[in-house]
Amino acid sequence: MADAETDSTALIADMGRRARAAATSLSGLSSAAKCRALEAAAQAIRDAAPAIVAANTIDMDRAQAAGLSTAMLDRLRLDAGRIESMAAGVAAVGGLRDPVGQLIDETRRPNGLNLRRIRVPIGVIGIIYESRPNVTADAAALCIKSGNAVILRGGSEAIESNRAIHAALVAGLESEGMPGDAAQLVPVTDRAAVGAMLAAHGMIDLVVPRGGKSLVARVQAEARVPVLAHLDGINHVYVDASADPTMAEAITVNAKMRRTGICGAMETLLIDRGYRPAAALVEALVATSCEVRGDPAVRALVPGIAAANAADWDTEYLEAIASVAMVDGVEGAMAHIAAHGSHHTDAIVAEDEGVAERFLAGVDSAIVLWNASTQFADGGEFGLGAEIGIATGRLHARGPVALEGLTTYKWVVRGTGQTRP
Repeated sequence: MADAETDSTALIADMGRRARAAATSLSGLSSAAKCRALEAAAQAIRDAAPAIVAANTIDMDRAQAAGLSTAMLDRLRLDAGRIESMAAGVAAVGGLRDPVGQLIDETRRPNGLNLRRIRVPIGVIGIIYESRPNVTADAAALCIKSGNAVILRGGSEAIESNRAIHAALVAGLESEGMPGDAAQLVPVTDRAAVGAMLAAHGMIDLVVPRGGKSLVARVQAEARVPVLAHLDGINHVYVDASADPTMAEAITVNAKMRRTGICGAMETLLIDRGYRPAAALVEALVATSCEVRGDPAVRALVPGIAAANAADWDTEYLEAIASVAMVDGVEGAMAHIAAHGSHHTDAIVAEDEGVAERFLAGVDSAIVLWNASTQFADGGEFGLGAEIGIATGRLHARGPVALEGLTTYKWVVRGTGQTRP
């Protein structure tokens, strides 16, 4: 173990030094140059689609043999359509407005000093992720467009896919003169490499974990560098008494069942006791082969569904399972969310504008929605291009983290000879 830790520390230190040099080069590139490099990377991913599918097949076979869950297999799987979406996402990020150099604000002091706050790259970003090989491309594109070098550490279940995507992406970047070290993939998958990244203070400026609860918890507990993350996606849909029944059913089913394995999926449905077609709403979920676990009031309305236990209200299922509770209006819904939510994404379905505004103002989550599915919790759907993750903390960035979330700022002060008395 000691040798593995020593080797990983040396590996990450070397990658960090090369990433820092690449970040310096990136800081001098124009927006047009970064756009061209990302367009080339996107085309290289398209050209490498057969190799990427072949690599992904190896990963899928191993994952199925290892007994990975249906949700994990869905996250891991790549096909021609998903690879095209990945490539299109990289190209789209290249075309987004470059945040680097943007003027945040400007003031002039009484003494004549001109003060400006300007967006600048963070530096070197470390991304630690599981299952989803598309993160390799998404994260690299976002980091490069925002002027950051990136060190990518994917999970062992996606190692072949990640290597194939990374090789194509780097080839595309280098074809436009960008340093390949701007996007590096950690070549090993042992846990010691994660520990080395978390301890790489001075070499990695920000760590972003994307994966299961155990991974994110470890990163938050051990990191000696700043972390941008969310731990759980325990998301709620609250259906108010004023909700349109057709809309409520469509949003509820979509929020849970469109893709059950993503962090924006609904896990708990809250129904106002005054909502008359509550039984029909629960039955609509059951009809989609969703396992419903209800509180006593829900079970009284729809006999035969399972009983929810105390742990269900605090569980991110990421499967076709939903917990359902009856609540006393919007105040009851907000109290439940405050007690059991994860500050990720919560939605209200209501026709009463006053009730909806009370919910939007009172729920302390990174994303709150009115009459829309929680599955919109995605940087692409927000017009941000690909996202690097959803942040649920209160500092630096919150919600879908894209280009602006990967920048910091500096003060630029211009004077005419002022000295401080």
